[in-house]
Amino acid sequence: MRNNRVQKWLAITLSATLPWGGAFIVASPSFGQIPRQLQESPTESPPLPDSQQQETPTESSPLPNLQQQETPTESSPASPAQRERRYRETPYTLGPGNGVAIEIFNVPEYSGNYRVSVEGTLNLPIVGSVDVEGLTIPEANEVIQERYQPILQRPIVTLTLAERRPIRIALAGEVNRPGTYNVSGEGGQFPPITEAIQQAGGLTRSADAREIKLRREINGQQRVLDVNLWELVDQGDVIQDVTLRDGDTIFIPTAEKNVARETRQLSRSTLAPISESVEVAIVGEVNTPGPHQVGGGDTGAPPTVTQAIQAAGGITNLSDIRNVEVKRETRTGTEQVIAADLWGLLQQGDVKQDIILQPGDTVVVPKAEEIEPTEAEALASASFSPETIGVNIIGEARSTGRMELPSNTPLSQAILAAGGFDRQRARQGRVELMRLNPDGTVTRREVEVDLDKGIDTEDNPLLRDGDVIVVQRSTLTSISDTVSNILRPVTSIFQGIRFFDIFFGD
Repeated sequence: MRNNRVQKWLAITLSATLPWGGAFIVASPSFGQIPRQLQESPTESPPLPDSQQQETPTESSPLPNLQQQETPTESSPASPAQRERRYRETPYTLGPGNGVAIEIFNVPEYSGNYRVSVEGTLNLPIVGSVDVEGLTIPEANEVIQERYQPILQRPIVTLTLAERRPIRIALAGEVNRPGTYNVSGEGGQFPPITEAIQQAGGLTRSADAREIKLRREINGQQRVLDVNLWELVDQGDVIQDVTLRDGDTIFIPTAEKNVARETRQLSRSTLAPISESVEVAIVGEVNTPGPHQVGGGDTGAPPTVTQAIQAAGGITNLSDIRNVEVKRETRTGTEQVIAADLWGLLQQGDVKQDIILQPGDTVVVPKAEEIEPTEAEALASASFSPETIGVNIIGEARSTGRMELPSNTPLSQAILAAGGFDRQRARQGRVELMRLNPDGTVTRREVEVDLDKGIDTEDNPLLRDGDVIVVQRSTLTSISDTVSNILRPVTSIFQGIRFFDIFFGD
């Protein structure tokens, strides 16, 4: 009995943790042996009572059900969604510039903060240089623990990431400033793909946000991940905002077709460039065609087609606003042609027809084959029409000179604005309209004006800026003026003789 008590006491004592070489060794009867001087001649222990006897499980005895757990193996299949998730959220790997905190349990002199060198190594006490580049945190923890194994018995090492390094990524395709960037996330987190796009100046208006490709090296193999940022913008699917890893390459393709609603919605998101003025070219039926600097609205909205037409002095009265086009060159060198029906914008309020512009766009306003007179009033009040036009009225009108008239004013309204015809001298209803054409030629034509008639391309045409209206004289007035011009010298002579007789006659 005494021997049994000694063995029990010794087993309890040796099973405690004892400091040994800076590490902890857990001793038990099966781990170490009892010192020889404490051993006595062995005696057989009395058998335990039946109630205290415990059956020791053998290899053939099954484990309880609670302890049976199915361990997944490499051969266990994973669903495509699981594989995609694993590729998107690959673990962080160490590299030059990372700061790490290493704690070795009960060995504070070896613990501390360290930084990965440009060679990808950590310089640690006693063990020296440890290569950790490309290793995950658990892998690096295991490597460091193995390096300390010969020095410390059973070392317990805890490695944590103290400081993330900026990751280097590349962007190409439909971004405003493609190239390579160093991106660092906020609060030590991985930077998301949206942050990288913002740093590259945002998406262009030709970008296909649905088919973005993210290339990443995973386990030595190049993987291509599909990213649909349209679902992030439209439905708030945050899983699409993939976190980036060092060496990722992002390619934003060109959209095959520009969808105005999606372009407008993307332009209001964080994926769009910061709103600023853009230089575009406006050609066709505008008052001042050519290159123009076009700014967005006061709220920071991006510039649009109607604002570009306003910058070009507004449309002319010969413009076909139903078939306006925006020509845009993509990153691939192809040209996109986007149609804009500004008449639909005026009549139905279809705001998506007001195409959002980007630098280098060309806005084409074609010439209408036929002008509907009923549309003139609606066009004159449009925001992209000039507010006024300058028209010169000369001849036999009650008021002559340059007059500022509303845009798309017909000829009859200009005559009425001048007070109408001079009834005693004007040739009623007969005027000459002179117009300077864009090619430098001058068009002259006589028009029979009916002041009670509506807009008509022949008898009551719409005026353009710079038009000259000549109100002709009547035949009687012409004869009278001719006779007066002939007789004016004779009249002057007779008036002189009469003046002489009055002062010097008898």
